[in-house]
Amino acid sequence: MNRYLGSCLCGAVALEVEGGITSIIHCHCSKCRKASGTAYATNGFVQSSGLRITQGEDLIHRYESAPGRQRHFCSRCASPLFSSNSADPSRLRLRLGILDSEITERPMSHNFVTSKACWEDLDAQLPRYEAYEPGR
Repeated sequence: MNRYLGSCLCGAVALEVEGGITSIIHCHCSKCRKASGTAYATNGFVQSSGLRITQGEDLIHRYESAPGRQRHFCSRCASPLFSSNSADPSRLRLRLGILDSEITERPMSHNFVTSKACWEDLDAQLPRYEAYEPGR
């Protein structure tokens, strides 16, 4: 069984995921772009019963982005952690950027690409650097 560890940017919230991560996607919808401040959010489903908050549970706040849909985040650093849906309480949509562990699962698709940021080119062959770009 897979076991993953994660934390928010400031380290005040820590969590553990037992079990696999399914249906990993890069979501380009406007809500995910705004919530992450990036071109897309990479999310995957985990079982609610497999997610355990190991530190800072009292620092997790929620925002209802649509009826019955809650986005959970650290109240100190505002890191998005996971989303919940009252229509499907058995699963949570985890923001994979919070994971400190390497995962074995991989994304299956880019979703809501018609909503993608106009400057995002999914097929771009941009240079890749191990650290900052030259000259920075």
